[in-house]
This record gives sequence, structure tokens and C-alpha cells, in this order.
Amino acid sequence: MKKYLIGCGALLVLLMFISFVIFLVGAGGYNRLVRLGQGVDAQWAQVENVYQRRADLIPNLVQTVSGAANFEKSTLVQVTEARASVGRVVIDAKNAPNDAAQLAEFQKAQGQLSNALSHLLMISEQYPDLKANANFRDLQAQLEGTENRITVERGRYNDMVRDYDTGIHTFPTVLYAGMFGFKDKAYFTAEPGAQIVPKVQFDFGGKTPDAPAKP
Repeated sequence: MKKYLIGCGALLVLLMFISFVIFLVGAGGYNRLVRLGQGVDAQWAQVENVYQRRADLIPNLVQTVSGAANFEKSTLVQVTEARASVGRVVIDAKNAPNDAAQLAEFQKAQGQLSNALSHLLMISEQYPDLKANANFRDLQAQLEGTENRITVERGRYNDMVRDYDTGIHTFPTVLYAGMFGFKDKAYFTAEPGAQIVPKVQFDFGGKTPDAPAKP
């Protein structure tokens, strides 16, 4: 009887030890997911910040460009409408999106704005007075810097999402991640045609520019 009780006690101690180890492992994994999730959310906020920075530059840019004589009004309308469409796609700035479709809609709107801005800057090359405008040159430099920053921050965001999503699907956290509400975060994806080098073509109002004189 005494040996039986000793055996039961030893088994109980062993079970308690195993339970404690499992608890520590589970708690460690849970805390790691929390840290990774907070990192993704913080980086998402940074992505939103740089996009907002670009949006804040646009009204001043449009105002500056509209002062150029005979500047294409349709180009200004395109930029203004693209900026407005971005504002209609609302994603919580504090929480990275779980819905890939929602992020794709956000990315599409931002991509349309990028295209509209690129077209505006390309058209601006036809206006020497505008190119000589110090305010325009400053805005152009700020926009170029912001576009580069957007690329960097999106890359960092995707890296953090990869680590977070991998953590969710790695054993043993995969056993309880869903139970505690941890869900995959959505990635930014390469935009269609991103691998194609754009062709720069100027709009000459339907006229063909004079060919250079032959020697």
C-alpha cells in the first residue's frame, strides 16, 4: 500500500511537472504571437502614415500646377478623383488588415493615385516655367521621396506579416492560435505590370512633334 501511494505521488508530481512545462511553452508561444501581432499593427500604422503624407502633398501640388498656363485640366481632375477614391477605402490605421480582399481594394486605389501622379509629373515636363518653379520642384522632390518611403515601409510590413503568419502556423502555436483569435494578416502583393518598365510618352495635344533636322 505504501509503495502504491508513493508511486501515485510520484506520478502526480510528474504530471504536474509536465503540465507546468506545457504551460510555459504555451505561454511563451502566446506572448510571442502577441509581440509579433503588435509589431505588424505598428508597421501597418507606419504604412498608413507614409500614404497619408503623400495625400497631404497633393492639394498643394495641384494648386501649384494649376497655375501653369494651359495645363491639362483632365490630368488635374484625374489626380483629384484618385485622391478622393483613396479616402473611400477605410482600414483601421491601428490594426493591420486580416482581409486580403480589403487590402487589395486599398492597394488598387493607392495604385491608381500613383499612376495619376506619375502622369501629372510626366506632363509637367512639357512646361518649362513649371519646371523652373521652386515650389513645384520642392513638391516633386517630396513626392519622389515619399514614393520611395512607401516602397520601403510596405516591404517591412510584408516581412513582419510573414513572421507573424509563420508563427501562427508553427507547432505548437498552431494548436491554439485560432482559439485565442490569432488570424493571418494580409500581404501587399506586386501590382499588375510592376515588372514592366513604363514607357515615357508625352502628350502633344494630338500633334506630332517636329522631327529633328537632318544634317
